[in-house]
Amino acid sequence: MRFYWDDEETPSIEVPLGDFFCNGHGLRYNVNSLPIVVNPSGGFNCYFPMPFRKRALITIENQHWEDIGGFFYQITYSLTDIPDGAAYFHAQWRRSMTRREHPEHTILDGVVGRGHYVGTFIAWTQLSNGWWGEGEVKFYIDGDTEYPTICGTGTEDYFGGAWGFGGQTYCTPFLGYPLFRNEPGEVPRHALYRWHICDPIRFKHDIRVTIQALGWYPNGKYQPLTDDIASVAYWYQTEPHAPFPPMLPLRERWSR
Repeated sequence: MRFYWDDEETPSIEVPLGDFFCNGHGLRYNVNSLPIVVNPSGGFNCYFPMPFRKRALITIENQHWEDIGGFFYQITYSLTDIPDGAAYFHAQWRRSMTRREHPEHTILDGVVGRGHYVGTFIAWTQLSNGWWGEGEVKFYIDGDTEYPTICGTGTEDYFGGAWGFGGQTYCTPFLGYPLFRNEPGEVPRHALYRWHICDPIRFKHDIRVTIQALGWYPNGKYQPLTDDIASVAYWYQTEPHAPFPPMLPLRERWSR
């Protein structure tokens, strides 16, 4: 799914359809949050404001080898004046395999311009045994190098949970853990979202966002993990935006 604002040549939104609506891993499950709502059985809804000044182009590309039998959509918009300072909505998807030598996934990087960060979605495939959610979410803002302006206390804390989520899933207006799937013969899969609507993370020049994949060793020290992490970053910024990294080919986006 791609969105282009005001005749730009590269999209401001480029995300697989399900992941944009917080449905990762090629699965469909319900999400009940303020800006993203997924209802039975396949109703995907988004309420992020997306201002444009002259023109908007939205495209959907089916890269599956089978035809889609039915695809229905509704776009609600109004024709009105847009304030000069209003920023454009952006969303970007990434996927990477963390390594013990570098247990970090990049959620967003390469942003140049003024804006504010408004949300994170993570589809986490757990390839390591035991607890997986101790990694910190870090926001490097306006020239930060070694030390980020914002550094969280753990993955479950950033997404509003505590003490390993207690084996429960949840959805709230601004953060949630809507999927924990651990079926026989499958690797464990998790889905998490966090919206920075009441607490936007503002930047003047640039922003980089990362998350660590950390568990625990039996001796109580952090254990770097090798996990498969996909993410969507949501933010507003002034145009022009920097081109996104090339979208991974279909075979490299396929869920495990």
